[in-house]
Amino acid sequence: MTPPTLLIVEDDDFQYEIYEETLSAYHLVRVRNGSEALAAIPASPPDLLLLDHILAAGELGLSFLPAFKELLPHVPIIIISGALEVQQQLQALQGPRRAHYCLPKPVDVHELKRTIATALEECGHREVIRQFEALERSQRVDALDLFSRSTDRLSRQHQICEQLKTSRQRANISALARQFGVARRTIIRDLQELIRRGQLPAEIYPEGEPSVPPE
Repeated sequence: MTPPTLLIVEDDDFQYEIYEETLSAYHLVRVRNGSEALAAIPASPPDLLLLDHILAAGELGLSFLPAFKELLPHVPIIIISGALEVQQQLQALQGPRRAHYCLPKPVDVHELKRTIATALEECGHREVIRQFEALERSQRVDALDLFSRSTDRLSRQHQICEQLKTSRQRANISALARQFGVARRTIIRDLQELIRRGQLPAEIYPEGEPSVPPE
């Protein structure tokens, strides 16, 4: 299999030699600043981006994060820098155009290898798929719950209607609540809906009684 491509944005030759030795299992592409990276990405999009902060030509890596995320929305980005304040690190790891990891310099090569392996396995397209799957599951649960509650309500209202449709007396709210195992306000809401739909006479629950907002 073709090894994953890592785009390394690093102007320090010694630091890049460490990457070459440590990350020999990957295909490495090096550029020296953010401008070169933006020019290289369209022709050969990487599987992962390693980004230094202090770069050649006075450029700052973090200032290129929005542009990188625009070009590589599903590619994990690892920032490696010894020049970031804690607040800068937090800002880089938050928001819709964030990096996935931030490692300090001098970098622990063992931690770097573990982080890259994790990022390639868990981030990027797989991360997006998991998010969609989780959203789909949550929506399915909500839909099933809403359907179940709607079915229960219609069944209860049908039984209430059968019991009271020939009555001209005020309904016993407490007795109905005990019968169906629901709150009084639920029975009141049911009666109001049945009256509005013309399925029960208004005398069952007169207009002067407290109203309950519909669900």
